[in-house]
Amino acid sequence: MAEAYVLDAVRTPVGKRGGALSTVHPADLGAHVIRAVVERTGVDPELVEDVIFGCVDTLGPQAGNVARTSWLAAGYPQHVPGVTVDRQCGSSQQAVHFAAQAVLSGTADLVLAGGVQNMSAVPIGAAMLAGREYGFEDPFSGSKGWQERFGASEVSQFRSADMIAGHWDISRVAMEEFALRSHQLAAAASDGGLFDDEIAPYGEFGKDEGPRRDTSLERMAGLKPLSPESRITAAVASQISDGASATLIASESFVREHGLTPMARIHHLSVRAADPVWMLTGPIPATAHALRRTGLTIGDIDLFEVNEAFASVVLAWLDETGADPSRVNVNGGAIALGHPIGASGTKLFATLLHELKRRGGRYGLQTMCEGGGTANVTIVENLT
Repeated sequence: MAEAYVLDAVRTPVGKRGGALSTVHPADLGAHVIRAVVERTGVDPELVEDVIFGCVDTLGPQAGNVARTSWLAAGYPQHVPGVTVDRQCGSSQQAVHFAAQAVLSGTADLVLAGGVQNMSAVPIGAAMLAGREYGFEDPFSGSKGWQERFGASEVSQFRSADMIAGHWDISRVAMEEFALRSHQLAAAASDGGLFDDEIAPYGEFGKDEGPRRDTSLERMAGLKPLSPESRITAAVASQISDGASATLIASESFVREHGLTPMARIHHLSVRAADPVWMLTGPIPATAHALRRTGLTIGDIDLFEVNEAFASVVLAWLDETGADPSRVNVNGGAIALGHPIGASGTKLFATLLHELKRRGGRYGLQTMCEGGGTANVTIVENLT
């Protein structure tokens, strides 16, 4: 049976909105991680068969197929193509899936996957807002088929996060405690050098800007919720961020012929979906589906990366899956480290791989909630 191997995975440090990466062109951010992963693995860039990048809100500097632009900005061969994919927050995790599927199918031997997002330069939701110039208020309200099926109710990640908190009876205090954990773990990981192997510093910028070392439950309690009846505040949501990430996926024959030592083997790839109005519940059925397909149990997984779009998303996932919380987001998550949406998939992938290596674990599982109710699941087997 064909195999797909991960050679390495890297990321930039994550910049906060208006921070160290805010003025960097997205193509240059993408080029930076492309060069980093190619140089670290020692592969010949001439042999890369495709570049697949995730990016959301592909306007302005992120338009025009930023995967291709980033590769060329890196100074690499013009014959190598590129394609940009959008599965919302899971865009670059989907890029990893497409890369691995190309290798598993035998149609490619070496594919570079990654993602980039400068949310300071191109605000979140910019593509949706741009449609108003052409008479479209949002992506849904003009569709007869959509309205017949889902009505005219608000489709919003914020509403979804609140609905999840209500349905699973997750209190504001519980979410704030989870958010504080994220900041504390992220700060400790940064101070302890645990991100050093996965980060490719951008010039002098080498540390994530997001973790709030001075935050506390008391400070969080003082923030206003989205609305008087809401349990959601900015403290329990992911941070708007800038960054890029990349990985190289290779076939067994490529690894053997070039004498490479891969970090991991792709054990499973899948994507499932749930109600698009609830939107952020997708990781729950997606995880169950992946475990059924692989025959693994939740206890077989040594580490989990579950994207912290909102605290309620991860807490509901924990409640439904029964996963050990001590194995989940062990170095913090997007609440503390940020969520550069198009880049977050391979960012989490890099963190998962390097932490598995450090701990000597076998299996790692990554999942993310995504706009439209979808969720990717990737399970990797550590080979280091």
